[in-house]
Amino acid sequence: MSLDLETTGLDPSRDAVLSLAAVPVRGGQVRLSERFETLVQPGRGFDIESIRHHRLTPGEVANAPTLDAVLPGFLRWLGPRRLLGYHLAFDLAMLGPSVRALTGFPLPNPRQELAQAWLDHQRLAQPRGDIDLSLDTLAAALDLPALGRHTALGDATLVALAWLALSRR
Repeated sequence: MSLDLETTGLDPSRDAVLSLAAVPVRGGQVRLSERFETLVQPGRGFDIESIRHHRLTPGEVANAPTLDAVLPGFLRWLGPRRLLGYHLAFDLAMLGPSVRALTGFPLPNPRQELAQAWLDHQRLAQPRGDIDLSLDTLAAALDLPALGRHTALGDATLVALAWLALSRR
């Protein structure tokens, strides 16, 4: 299950979640029709750089549910499935305090990190080469369209497709 968040910034201790999307990957397929997707009211303002990056405005998230309201449904939907992500540690750091407040423990789900899998794959191909770990470079190398970049659903879908393509190599 591929997970991605859009946030007000890159500091988990200060910034907040703006959107969350997760896409199941099962049987060699990305199951978009079974996705979990929601905007999240961050409970704080955010700046123009954040808006430029993810294209979400304060007005678009003003009436969205809070992360604390979203998490119970998301955790029921997620269940024990394996988490897949691109720099997943960041997403989990953003969700961590709210998950711990709700459950009393961090997410116990097994994890797979696409960035590490890509690095391992590239190191085999170019043991001494300079390796670009950007998601756009990875998508281009795997001949995948980077549709909906910097949206939670677009990036979760791209990570799922990249995982499948890399797994087939």
